[in-house]
Amino acid sequence: MEQIRKSLRESAFARWLALGLISSTMFFGYFFIDVAAPLQSLLETDYKWSPEVFGMLGGSEFFLNVFAFFLILSGIILDKMGIRFTLITAALTMVLGAAIKFYALSAGFTETVLANWLGSFFTGVPATAKLAFVGFAIFGVGIEMAGITVSKTIVKWFRGRELALAMGLEMAIARLGVFAVFRLSPIFAENSGVSHSVFMGLVFLCIGFITFFIYTFMDRKLEKQDGETATGEPEEEFKVSDLKKIFTNPGFLTIAALCVLFYSAIFPFQKFATDMLASKLGLEIKTAAALFSYFPIGAMILTPFIGLFLDKKGMGAKMMLYGAILLTISHLIFALVPNSAFTKPIAIGTIVILGTAFSLVPASMWPSVPKIVEDRYLGSAYGSIFYIQNIGLLLVPILIGWVTSVSNPGVAEQIAAGAEGLRYDYTVPELVFAGFGLAAIFMAMFLRRIDRIKGYGLDIPNIKK
Repeated sequence: MEQIRKSLRESAFARWLALGLISSTMFFGYFFIDVAAPLQSLLETDYKWSPEVFGMLGGSEFFLNVFAFFLILSGIILDKMGIRFTLITAALTMVLGAAIKFYALSAGFTETVLANWLGSFFTGVPATAKLAFVGFAIFGVGIEMAGITVSKTIVKWFRGRELALAMGLEMAIARLGVFAVFRLSPIFAENSGVSHSVFMGLVFLCIGFITFFIYTFMDRKLEKQDGETATGEPEEEFKVSDLKKIFTNPGFLTIAALCVLFYSAIFPFQKFATDMLASKLGLEIKTAAALFSYFPIGAMILTPFIGLFLDKKGMGAKMMLYGAILLTISHLIFALVPNSAFTKPIAIGTIVILGTAFSLVPASMWPSVPKIVEDRYLGSAYGSIFYIQNIGLLLVPILIGWVTSVSNPGVAEQIAAGAEGLRYDYTVPELVFAGFGLAAIFMAMFLRRIDRIKGYGLDIPNIKK
């Protein structure tokens, strides 16, 4: 009898194990992204960081990706060098950047020669913040490189199968990291300060490096079974000139624009959400952080189900439009409902709406990219979308920090001086977030029109019958 050898990807257990390994690293990465998000008030009092400085910290994650074009380079590295090399490089970069950020916030740093030198210029920004920016920028290179590599990895294992479900589950596990950080980071910092929270995030990233490393053995075995080349490249090799094809593709440009608008109203918002809820509800920071922690939980629960629906029924372009609408509604509620009428049930309901939006758009968007571009430059396409997204994620936190200070004159100085009981009014910043949502609605409508003209099949199910 002829023995039929089953490909590793044909095994459901192997597929989902591979997904679990790479998703766990993204869980730890997302934990570190927002490790300081619930601690804004501690950074103001203990490190003398103003809202502008806190906003700069959020934006610094994307500095090298945008201005040094590291995300474009990451996509090219992925397409040229393969998944395994890029995963390990990404993990090491994340750990290095996290270690620098931890050192910047550690107790002994302010007494060093480096701290004195950093404090000698741009005196409005503390030396601790400047070094933390450097570390977070390096970490940002790693986490975004990991993000595009994980996306291409999932396509490699799940194309023609449960692609949207797999991407949804990966996003759900990553968002569990956001839930964990809003729950655990204030606890870690309660007795030992902000630096202890950052240190725990660094420990988690080291564990994430190990899970990426374990996955590479599975990738090598699958590659050998598929008869691919040593770097895992497809038969028609990626060329740098293929970037022109990506940036002249109207579907790619539209989905990239939708991505940057949508995520500009999500990730920067997460960094200010704890303080915003504390302000509107009159809560302690720890309580407000715990309340907002339900935001990623709602998205985590819904995203896999939406992915499963997209795999079986389609409607990806419609889902992106519905998500943009819900995003705008949620920010308008945060902005326009006065504090006197803003209760915990309203806050929870609004967080649920935002969480639903955070499920609909990413669950629909990322599995749509392989329908728009060819496999041989899929890594570069994801890298380019992340690059465009990073421009918004770099600038918007800085914008929101500035808007918060300008719309609350004198408050930052009083808090830094030790005044108690003062809170920022986040009406204007929330209107800015709602404006991004409104622009995302129009872009989602335009994407549907492009899909009808070009026939990408964004509303067609992912599972091939």
